[in-house]
Amino acid sequence: MFRGSKIDKQKFKSSNKVQLVRGGKAYFDLLISLIENAHQTIHLQTYIFEMDATGIMVSEALKNAAQRKVAVYLLVDGYASQSIPKNEIEAMTSIGIHFRFFEPVFKSKNFYFGRRMHQKIFIADSMYAIVGGINIANKYNDQLKVAAWLDFALYVEGEIAQDLCFIAWKTWNGFSMKSNIYFPCIKDKSKIKFTNHESCDVRIRRNDWVRRKNEISATYFQMFQNANSHITIICSYFLPGKIVRGLLSNAAKRGVIIKVITAGTSDIMIAKHAERWLYDWLLRNKIELYEYQPSILHAKVAVCDSEWLTIGSYNLNNMSAYASIELNLDVRNKVFALQLEDQLKLIQDKDCIAITKKRHIQTTNILIQFIRWCCYEILRVIFFLLTFYYKQKKG
Repeated sequence: MFRGSKIDKQKFKSSNKVQLVRGGKAYFDLLISLIENAHQTIHLQTYIFEMDATGIMVSEALKNAAQRKVAVYLLVDGYASQSIPKNEIEAMTSIGIHFRFFEPVFKSKNFYFGRRMHQKIFIADSMYAIVGGINIANKYNDQLKVAAWLDFALYVEGEIAQDLCFIAWKTWNGFSMKSNIYFPCIKDKSKIKFTNHESCDVRIRRNDWVRRKNEISATYFQMFQNANSHITIICSYFLPGKIVRGLLSNAAKRGVIIKVITAGTSDIMIAKHAERWLYDWLLRNKIELYEYQPSILHAKVAVCDSEWLTIGSYNLNNMSAYASIELNLDVRNKVFALQLEDQLKLIQDKDCIAITKKRHIQTTNILIQFIRWCCYEILRVIFFLLTFYYKQKKG
């Protein structure tokens, strides 16, 4: 058991059944099935919702659910999903879907701007939920002769789905805690019964710096500080800040084997160049590096000591730490953690190129390193601007 587990144990809930879902067809088949079988409520909250073939498929499923008198709530980020046509929004709302943008710019006594709703959560009937890093768009789905971006999600049934329902309602209502707001989430514990073999310890972790929630960051700190043997991280836009790099370095010095799988090709090349600027530091600290090759990597998962893991929307960079609303699930279960490690090992062996010191030296020069350094510094400035705030909001 990882050190510090006595402190964290109270935050885990055991009446949950979980399943790892790889992005692509498997994810969207599950999502559509849950929408089609919902009876009471649906919450879908996502960063990107594009009205391409995949978006239309999901939209039609939500409309059909609304026609069955299921209460459907669709919340999308006001910046990343602004391309949704007005006539499509009108079509959704006219049929009964409750639609809302999460506005990225706020002005109040607690002035701040640039906050994104980056979480991706789905809850049906307060009992079935999916949490991950997968948006609603073709690139996250398998298309004809085009593989989906590599990503993962966690399907969960049980107590945590009920808690996610409350979070979805609070997010929908702008995090208001007014007593007159009713959150219709199932509270009947008799409906949650799993065998010891099925049950997994799960906890919800959120980051929303404006509201002083840094739980996902704390999870990663705990992993790096308390790991006994090994950690595997698969992460898009892997740009750990100074504090995280210090924790990684200390863990490596203790003899912890750290493996990091990053993107080979990125949809944001400035981020990829900035990542590669850090390769020298990572390799000096004996951290194993791998670049994923078949498609763009978009996953955000870490597993520690074959015992526990975190999965969700959070990237290891300051954007996720300080400028976004993020949601992860932590799972503490040896069998499940081992299964995930096996999958990541298969990806590492089959689909990745190992970035050794020799290979890194052969693929770089002074000019390339200068460009990478510039990209890294530019992103640091961007992260600072996006996390600008006047006063941190309490609560």
